[in-house]
Amino acid sequence: MSDPYSYTSQGRRPATALVLSGIWALLLTAYLLVEASPVILTLVGLFTLPALYDYVTNPRATFTLDATHMRWQTPRQQADIAISEIDHLRFDTRLDLSVRLTVVRPSGVKIRVPYPATPPHTEFEPAARTAGLTTRRHHFSLLG
Repeated sequence: MSDPYSYTSQGRRPATALVLSGIWALLLTAYLLVEASPVILTLVGLFTLPALYDYVTNPRATFTLDATHMRWQTPRQQADIAISEIDHLRFDTRLDLSVRLTVVRPSGVKIRVPYPATPPHTEFEPAARTAGLTTRRHHFSLLG
């Protein structure tokens, strides 16, 4: 593999700002025009706090694959695995159509790559094969 593959994701996205603004505008409109209960609007507004937290703190996740190692880092986790310690990569498509990535070692130990650090499978899978890694696809499994 000549060039390392790298992927970076951030919590601050324009779509997050749009959705938050839209929800808060609807809540304000419901309060002003429909005279909705402030308690109910506050309870609904609480569900936006995790998205607001991600937008404000802007957590960064990185993933790299080079000729010798696979690395990822999120605010809570980091890992550095030698390519020689990887039996295969397992791509699981979930019912919500998200794809989860699991590193399977020769001993059978599975290491789940955190979702924020998981690169888009359409571009990462060919890069993994180029690096000499075996990939396996599993579609719509409930367990695994």
